[in-house]
Amino acid sequence: MRLLDRYLLRELMIPLLYCLGGFLIFFVSADLMNELPMLQGKGLNGWDIAEFYVFKLPELLPTVLPMGLLLALLYALAQHGKHHELVAIRAAGVSLWRLSAPYLVVGVVFSVALFVASEIIGPRAEEAKDDVLNRYQTKLDQQTELQWRRDVNFNNDVAGHEWKIGAYGLLSHEMLRVNVTWTGHDGIRRILFANRAAYTNGVWHFTDAELWAYEPPNIDPFRTRTNLMVFPELDESPRLIRSEIKVNSMNALRAAKKLRFSLAEILDYQRLHPRLTGSKADELSTQFHGRLAVPFTCFVVVLLALPFGAAPGRRNVAIGVAASIGIGFAFFVLSKLSLVLGTGGHVPGWVAGWTPTVLFAAVGIVLTQRLR
Repeated sequence: MRLLDRYLLRELMIPLLYCLGGFLIFFVSADLMNELPMLQGKGLNGWDIAEFYVFKLPELLPTVLPMGLLLALLYALAQHGKHHELVAIRAAGVSLWRLSAPYLVVGVVFSVALFVASEIIGPRAEEAKDDVLNRYQTKLDQQTELQWRRDVNFNNDVAGHEWKIGAYGLLSHEMLRVNVTWTGHDGIRRILFANRAAYTNGVWHFTDAELWAYEPPNIDPFRTRTNLMVFPELDESPRLIRSEIKVNSMNALRAAKKLRFSLAEILDYQRLHPRLTGSKADELSTQFHGRLAVPFTCFVVVLLALPFGAAPGRRNVAIGVAASIGIGFAFFVLSKLSLVLGTGGHVPGWVAGWTPTVLFAAVGIVLTQRLR
C-alpha cells in the first residue's frame, strides 16, 4: 500500500470509530428505552440485558455501519479539504478515483462484513437472543406461544408431504399430535398419526404412532400401530419447518415495513414451494432482493461521500454533516417506499430491492465524475 493510502486510511479510522461507537450507543439506548419494561418483565438483570444487546448487534449493523461510514468519510474529506490537502494531492497528478481507492476498499470490506453479520452470524445470534429472553421462565411459562406454535400446517410441494401438527416446539423441535400424509415411490398412499415426534440424528422419530397404508386397489387401509416409527423419506428438517412457520406467520403489512427474512429462510421456503405465485411470491421476491442489496449500502455511501466531501472550496464540516443527514434520510425514504411497492406487487421484487442502491450509486458516480 502506498504512503498516501496509509495516510488517508489512518485519518479515516479515528472519526470512523467515533461515529460507529456513537451511532451504536444511540440506537442501543433508544431501543433499550422501548424494550426495558419487557426485559424487566422477563426477570433479566443488568448482565443479562447487556448479553441480550450483544446478540442483537447483527440486527443493528445494517443501520449503524452505513450511517457511521458516511458521516466519518464526510468528516475526513472535509478535514482534508480544510487544510488544502485534496488540492495538493490532485495537483500532484492523482485522480479523484485513485485518491478514493482506500475508501472504496473500506466500503467493500464493510459490505462483506455486513453480509456475514446478516446472513451467517445473524440467525445464530437471534436464537441466542431468544435463549437469553427465556432464561428465567418456568416450565409453565415455556408452554406459551413463544416456545410452542399451535396448529401448524406444513406442506412440501416438491415431495408431496403434508404435515398437520397440533403443536410445534420452536426451541425443542418437538411435535405433538402429528398427522403426515404422503405417497411413496411405491405408489402407496400413507397416513401417519403420532402423539409425539422428535428430530434425532437427522431423522424424525414418531412415538405412539399408527400408520394407515392404502395399497391399490384396496380401499380399506392396512393399519400398523407401534411405539416407535422412523421414516427417512420424511426428510423435512426443523430449519425448513421453522422457515415455513416464520414466513406464513408474517403478514404483508409487517413485511412491507422491514426486511425480516434471511436469504436462507427465503430459499428454504421457495425450495418447498417452487411454483409459488400471488402476494406471497411478491413479498418473498422483494425481501430476497432487498437482502441481497443491503450489504452494498456500505459501498454506495462511499460513492456518495466523495462528491459531497471532496468538492473544492468546502471547508465547513457542518455542511458535510448536513449533507449526510439529507442523504441518509432520502435513502431511507426511498428504501421504505420501494419495500412497500414491491410487497404490494406494484413493481417486480428485483426492482424494489435494487432501486435505492443502484440509483444512489449512479448519482454518486455521476457527481464524482463532474468533479474531475
